[in-house]
Amino acid sequence: MTIFPRQALADDLAARLLAAPATSASGSGLFLAAPRRTGKSTFLREDLRPALARRGAVVIYADLWADKTADPGDVIVAAIRAALAQREGVVTRLARSSGLDKVSVGGLAFSLDRVGLAQGVSLSAALAALSDEAQAMTVLIVDEAQHAITSEAGANALFALKAARDELNSSAHHGLRVVATGSNRDKLAMLRNSKDQAFFGAPLVNFPPLGPDYIAWFISHLPFRQELDADQVYQWFSAAAFRPEILGGAVDALLYDLAVRPGQFAQRLHQLIQEQVRASNHEALRVVHSLTPLQSAVLRVLAASGAGYAPFEAQTMDRYRATLATIAPDAKVEPETNNVQQALVALQDKALVWKAARGVYALEDSFLAELMQQAGMLPA
Repeated sequence: MTIFPRQALADDLAARLLAAPATSASGSGLFLAAPRRTGKSTFLREDLRPALARRGAVVIYADLWADKTADPGDVIVAAIRAALAQREGVVTRLARSSGLDKVSVGGLAFSLDRVGLAQGVSLSAALAALSDEAQAMTVLIVDEAQHAITSEAGANALFALKAARDELNSSAHHGLRVVATGSNRDKLAMLRNSKDQAFFGAPLVNFPPLGPDYIAWFISHLPFRQELDADQVYQWFSAAAFRPEILGGAVDALLYDLAVRPGQFAQRLHQLIQEQVRASNHEALRVVHSLTPLQSAVLRVLAASGAGYAPFEAQTMDRYRATLATIAPDAKVEPETNNVQQALVALQDKALVWKAARGVYALEDSFLAELMQQAGMLPA
């Protein structure tokens, strides 16, 4: 599979991360926000991770979205254990710090299962041993990091990483940088906006979408490239919210469209991109249209409220009632704390709503609010 390289961006970001002194805000971590399906995770795996490794950093990658059934805290711990296992010297250091003279096979032995939250060896101690063994900066990349605060173990893992960051950024070790990415800026901001969060004050920046250079590269791989204008295709890509899969899906359909003749490829590609966008939007809204009146009212008020959503306040209850009166005037349902709570649980089950462990709610995909707005579904 051919992947568009973003080496210049990766080299620039890697240099900034590794050069930042521990006393700067970047020592608290770096938070990158970008909408889902715009190439962020591909960049982390294929470009940033190798760029950091070329500069001698030890890179650990944890994707909290890869297995939605796994606890985010367990995913972070598993990624750190995997990095430790690749270096025998680190395991030996940890074994000795645990009171064992050596790592043995069978009998009394040190197991990496001892590393983790509420285990014998803290994440801070484990990462310090890795830093001392590698004699290099450690960079932990946590993709879709907002999921960490959906569970108690995930939130605890973030505080464990804070302790590790403070330890490794001391003069005794070689430094730790935490790069956290997310597909929803509001949710990602919850990890660094409040003083009671582990990475309070860390910089939060928008990750740049794929640009004209990607379009030029993309067109160069197409058999009908001579019929396409790069500026025009970039406009279509922008209208598709910079999602490569929309562009790729349209090209796949075009390659198997036997009715298209030379000279028609550009027009047909534009039509197919528009069809892909409409189909994607329709599928998202189809789920919304399947909701019960109360679930729909709760979702609409949440989407309209954004970060200011307070699900059980009296004013919000009034907004539910007003929305219900508009969308389902004959519905015999009165918003109350219990049934609103049930509606929010149902919306979570349908992957429409996300909930932090401390009871803060947000849309699972912020793009849905824009779609609902365009469809006239949001209350004033």
